[in-house]
Amino acid sequence: MIDGKSIQQKLVGSDDQRAVSPVIGVILMVAITVILAAVIAAFVLDMGGSVQQEAQGAATIDVNEDAQTISVEVTSLNNADEIWVRGTADNIVEEDTSTTPNSVSYATDWDGDISNTDKVREDGGVVGLKVGDTIRLDADESGSPSPNSGTVTAVAVLNPGESDEVQTTVGSKDFDFS
Repeated sequence: MIDGKSIQQKLVGSDDQRAVSPVIGVILMVAITVILAAVIAAFVLDMGGSVQQEAQGAATIDVNEDAQTISVEVTSLNNADEIWVRGTADNIVEEDTSTTPNSVSYATDWDGDISNTDKVREDGGVVGLKVGDTIRLDADESGSPSPNSGTVTAVAVLNPGESDEVQTTVGSKDFDFS
């Protein structure tokens, strides 16, 4: 007859032989967990490094359609390095070389000035604005600004001129002086 204890000992093993299997299992589980955690951490950390930070700043844009004026004031930079001011299509701030370097005109029939020695770009727009800087654009003496409608936009810029430059629109206002 077959003895159940001898079969059990052959299938399960003795007390010394059974102790090896759980120890190896625990070691393997810990090793797999550590490797899996390392792979996930490497993936997550690599992904986080490739996400660009958004430029943050604030500017107040006031449009007075009765007086035909536009005023842009930089109120906060937060993490941005500077604020740029732009317009749509032909309605952009451009350099007016007939007066002081700080004066700008809006297209051809606008008068304006910048409260600081900021940069007026050749292709239009004003760059390099800091907190407290104000741009005021007025209709000239003829009272008929051209263009007479469009959009003025303030853009916060992080790392201007560098390969990782980030631009975020922080304010935009439409105007219609017709």
